[in-house]
Amino acid sequence: MKYKAPHSHGWLVGAFGLAAGIALMVVFPKLKAVAGVVLVVALLHLVGAALVVGSIYSFAPERFNRLLARFRRRAPDDRTYDFGWSSGAIHSPWLATAFFWTLALGLQLEFPSLWPAWFAVSLLGVNAFVGGLVFGSSKRADLAALPMVDLLSTDHDLVLDAGCGGGRTTLAISKVLKNGRVVAFDRFDAYYISGGGRTHIERNLRIAGLTERVQVEQGDLTEMSFPEAHFDAVVSTHVIDHLKENKRRGLAEIRRVLKPGGRLLMVVWVPGWITFSLANVFCFMLTSKAGWRKLAGEVGFSIRDEGTFNGMWFAVLERPR
Repeated sequence: MKYKAPHSHGWLVGAFGLAAGIALMVVFPKLKAVAGVVLVVALLHLVGAALVVGSIYSFAPERFNRLLARFRRRAPDDRTYDFGWSSGAIHSPWLATAFFWTLALGLQLEFPSLWPAWFAVSLLGVNAFVGGLVFGSSKRADLAALPMVDLLSTDHDLVLDAGCGGGRTTLAISKVLKNGRVVAFDRFDAYYISGGGRTHIERNLRIAGLTERVQVEQGDLTEMSFPEAHFDAVVSTHVIDHLKENKRRGLAEIRRVLKPGGRLLMVVWVPGWITFSLANVFCFMLTSKAGWRKLAGEVGFSIRDEGTFNGMWFAVLERPR
């Protein structure tokens, strides 16, 4: 079965980056005040070129990855976990930072009296810089993968990782659940994870020695093939909030496959300063905490715990007995 990628905004980021890069290389150097400063003109061209190359990369990351691997001629490290975050996703905030700060410098030189404008643009650069720090930290294997909550009923639970991606959450569950089993489930089509994540999770499981205890399955979170009341617990991190208009359907489907008394640990993006650094004003389009509580109640979950984890919101939801 062929799945349609749920993330359709990658090409928008690439298109904006191309336009911004070309503007920095062509339009801004022609401004009278800017053209008189050789170093600024050179900076505009360098940043513009970086934006263009980075934006082209965002359209076809897999081809560029293969090209870079061939160029480097290096064997992959078979001992280090790799959760698949693409270079485009990780480095895009740094490109945005360079763009906004360079743009602010050009505006300051050309229109010094309009200081509120270039000051606002420089603040956007600061915001993108913070976003880069947050994105970069997500690659660290020593960063806690899950909050400390009361999720499992026994050490023999069958747990579903709903939207496993490259497997970071799957590994965290498996190392705690010594005698249980985990089903790692995903569509494996996220554009910001190179290859969708399946090859990464299978490789990470081999490194961790967990291949025999984890079953990797591909499918749609809103229409799973598992029978009703099949799992003792479910974990879903940074996934259900990507379902757009299908968030309620996804929650209802998770409740269906949970046993009565089983719990779901859900980590999602909500409006806040961390998500603002990552998504800017678009973070205000995210479902609020109150919205998630309402959705959980509508599908029949009760909330057992909630809080903030790594700047995101988590909730432990229980299917009543």
